[in-house]
Amino acid sequence: MPETKKHEATGRSAFLVAAGILLSRLVGLVRLRVFSHYFGLESDAADAFNAAFRIPNFLQNLFGEGVLSASFIPVYANLLARKDDQESGRVAGAVFAILALTASVLVAAGVLATPLLIDAIAPGFHGAKRELTIRIVRVLFPGAGLLVLSAWCLGILNSHRKFFLSYTAPVIWNVAMIATLVGFGRRMGLDRLAVALAWGSVVGSALQFGVQIPTVLRLARPLRLRLDTTSANVRTVITNFVPVFISRGVVQISAYVDAFIASWLPTGAVTGLTNAQLLYTLPVSLFGMSVSAAELPAMSSVLGDEREVADHLCRRLNSGLRQIAFFIVPTSAGFLVFGDVVAGALLQTGRFTHADSLYVWGILAGSTVGLLATTLGRLYSSTYYALRDTRTPLRYAIVRVALTTALGYLMAIPLPRLIGIDPRWGVAGLTASAGLAGWVEFTLLRRTLNRRIGPTGLAIGYTSKLWIAAIAAAAVGWLVRIAIGRRNPILAAAFILPAYGAVYFALAAAFKIEEARAALGRVRMLRS
Repeated sequence: MPETKKHEATGRSAFLVAAGILLSRLVGLVRLRVFSHYFGLESDAADAFNAAFRIPNFLQNLFGEGVLSASFIPVYANLLARKDDQESGRVAGAVFAILALTASVLVAAGVLATPLLIDAIAPGFHGAKRELTIRIVRVLFPGAGLLVLSAWCLGILNSHRKFFLSYTAPVIWNVAMIATLVGFGRRMGLDRLAVALAWGSVVGSALQFGVQIPTVLRLARPLRLRLDTTSANVRTVITNFVPVFISRGVVQISAYVDAFIASWLPTGAVTGLTNAQLLYTLPVSLFGMSVSAAELPAMSSVLGDEREVADHLCRRLNSGLRQIAFFIVPTSAGFLVFGDVVAGALLQTGRFTHADSLYVWGILAGSTVGLLATTLGRLYSSTYYALRDTRTPLRYAIVRVALTTALGYLMAIPLPRLIGIDPRWGVAGLTASAGLAGWVEFTLLRRTLNRRIGPTGLAIGYTSKLWIAAIAAAAVGWLVRIAIGRRNPILAAAFILPAYGAVYFALAAAFKIEEARAALGRVRMLRS
């Protein structure tokens, strides 16, 4: 019974994380649609903003949620489990002070070094396009520093099992950007609007940080804000931070390699890649992050001897893998078969045309190669972090990035020339190559962890049922597509996607897959 209650509590936490992520991502998709309405796909201003947006986000991602979750939450959550309030407040305050100082220095350095960063990240930009990108980056950098501090709030809230606020806080950031686009979109040229949107992002970052502070200050008592590195626990956080920082940096380098290669492709490749990434990272965040975020503090709080901890982690990991796969398998099939429907419903407006939706569909199709591996790999990495092992995921992340870089170049530039297709489709090769590398990383993570805690992974019978249900549901969805013909993209999605989802859930329930019943139970809980 105690074990069952723990899993139920974590399931509720994962549901709250997923609900928060879903809400924030839906608002993010509204932002993307509004952006597409005003900027379209093939405009220099759109490429400049999207390339610029990546550079300060590099700082946010390096010091933000992923790194803090891996280095800070295991230590802080374990102190909470031991009810050591004094030490937990000391660690939380010291980590905030160190993070604030480091982020401030890097923001200042980034603003000064922006031209060099542009040359490194988007060397294909020249003239006015390059100058506009520099202006946008310099505006965005301070906002990225505020988002780093917001990630510290998330670490505190998640450790105290307050998941919903931390994952809905980005809503206010997206709303600030949407308000900027709507308020100035008809009154400014595209270049001026891109700069104004950057300022809207900074305001949204401040609001996202501010909305979490009252709850954080109430939970993290007694909080002592000082640069204190004398505590053994603070030193442990710093020690764990370094390999995770490098690992996160390596992963971010992979994303920037994609942007680097895309900048050499025809206009629209950078924005097309950005749009597709926002779509295919949604299920990774919604299903992979929700389970991983809920499990990390729970895994980190486990007390007992080595065998007891290993058995507990093994059970939690296998349960989490099933939850993730149940949602990611149909998502992969849906992107592959109905990618144009998804892109059209979300993005097709104003300057964003049906041809642009087809282009994004091709990039999405490439992403389906490794979507399942990437999402499952998040939970494996969280398990390593709960064991205070941050170096093993680092080694395998380096392997993945090396493969992504080599394969990405080959599949994006030489391959389209070799087979005689439009060079702009090389961007689909970038997402496909990242998927292949993701499978290699996932295999290495699983093999090494299995040697340490025992057998983990998905049963072949379970995954086979999921794929059969997804393929059958896709066939039904395609018949609906044929029946309704060419319609407004939103109306088409309103018919096709619900039919696809309903058939998948029905078949999963018919196959007696427990996750189907659990998901329906969560929906009923939300309604009540």
